[in-house]
Amino acid sequence: MTNTATDLVDRRHFYINGAWTPPTAPRDALVIDPSSERPCAVISLGSRADTDAAVAAARAAFDSWSRTPAADRLTLLEGLLEVYQQRAPELAEAISMEMGAPIDLAVRSQVTAGSWHIANTISALESFDFDRPLGEHAPGDRILYEPVGVCAMITPWNWPMNQVTLKVAPALAVGCTLVLKPSEVAPLSSALFADIVHEAGFPPGVFNLVNGDGEGVGTQLSAHPDVDMVSFTGSNRAGVAVTHNAAESVKRVALELGGKGANIVFADADDGAVERGVRHCFNNSGQSCNAPTRMLVERSVYDAAVATAERVSNEMTVDVSSKTGPHIGPVVSEAQFDKIQGLIESGRSEGARLVAGGPGRPDGLETGYFVRPTVFADVTPDMTIARAEIFGPVLSMTPFDTEDEAIEIANDTSFGLTNYVQTTDLERARRVARRLRSGMVEMNGRPRSAGSPFGGYRQSGNGREGGIWGLEEFLEVKAVSGWA
Repeated sequence: MTNTATDLVDRRHFYINGAWTPPTAPRDALVIDPSSERPCAVISLGSRADTDAAVAAARAAFDSWSRTPAADRLTLLEGLLEVYQQRAPELAEAISMEMGAPIDLAVRSQVTAGSWHIANTISALESFDFDRPLGEHAPGDRILYEPVGVCAMITPWNWPMNQVTLKVAPALAVGCTLVLKPSEVAPLSSALFADIVHEAGFPPGVFNLVNGDGEGVGTQLSAHPDVDMVSFTGSNRAGVAVTHNAAESVKRVALELGGKGANIVFADADDGAVERGVRHCFNNSGQSCNAPTRMLVERSVYDAAVATAERVSNEMTVDVSSKTGPHIGPVVSEAQFDKIQGLIESGRSEGARLVAGGPGRPDGLETGYFVRPTVFADVTPDMTIARAEIFGPVLSMTPFDTEDEAIEIANDTSFGLTNYVQTTDLERARRVARRLRSGMVEMNGRPRSAGSPFGGYRQSGNGREGGIWGLEEFLEVKAVSGWA
């Protein structure tokens, strides 16, 4: 049985200039619940007229908003956080339905990531100095930090509120206005976020939302002459396209792209290191750009680590997103499911040793985009599964003999987002962290702290999100002489 039109959540309007506005030329698109493969909502994909209207609203609001005192923007952000927390249950239900996060994960991690980033933005804004002296040597020179202007924000489906708040909150904090285009695959939580912005009392035109796909609204925003900056999170292919589109108008582009994180496990790692790494890799059904998908293990403990990974993977359960519990949910779409199945087959055909999971759906789940938690051992660095970002619950394990070899394998990738180190030798941990070519390194299971910058090297993108770096991403620097 398929859903009827009256069963679907209707989110066909766009939020433009402080009001929900019907599309200029309706173009319906269904949102699919990945647990059931059934439509759960309907949106409209925007046209150029809708994009132009949203950008015009942001442009008209910029002059006033950019000159609003920081204290007033801070008050509005505090209100945004309060309303966000009040509506957290709605956000969790939307995220669980639209992209398949199990409801407990949606409540515990997906939604709280957004409140975490809003709160951290507030803390960064409270101490940020927009007006500074150049230095004691130049008493007549001043450095001013000013908002870059109208920003286009293009966000992905895998951690919807994490990415929306990492971009929207700091941009609003420093005085930018913006147009948000969330993923058309998972747009429902972003529509709720627009409701939250409205309820918090932000002025019309400061925040706008237009749904659309990458080829349509995404391209229109990244090439728009009245957009000053594009902040994009998503695939490398799309990031390249955004950069090309933005080049003609020489607008600023910030990219947060893919990853292929290495998790280096030395023989002296703590007893929980391997299990922790497996669970981290499979969290959110493996759909995280910073997932530790390559586990590099010192050879003397490699066989034991493979056995642990096999046990942990086989103990994991997979189920629909609406159920409570510690299971993993489906991947987001049929296209994602097919891609992951193809990469699992490539691992088998290229000679990796399959120790858990494998192709096909888990038993009892014939409908839905469910992937078996999969572990490959004896993966060599030249194999496709060692190089491609799979974006699913697939772990590749590789032995190493020396510290130098581990670092060489870890750095042998076009990506450079997050790497991980497991060792009780603190000096070695620090030494390895310095040599890893990535924007972030997490050691011994300790997550990065509030205000830590998120971003990568090389094809993992450019720019940083979070903390003071997140504010600076949306600011221009102006040098003024003769101030005194």
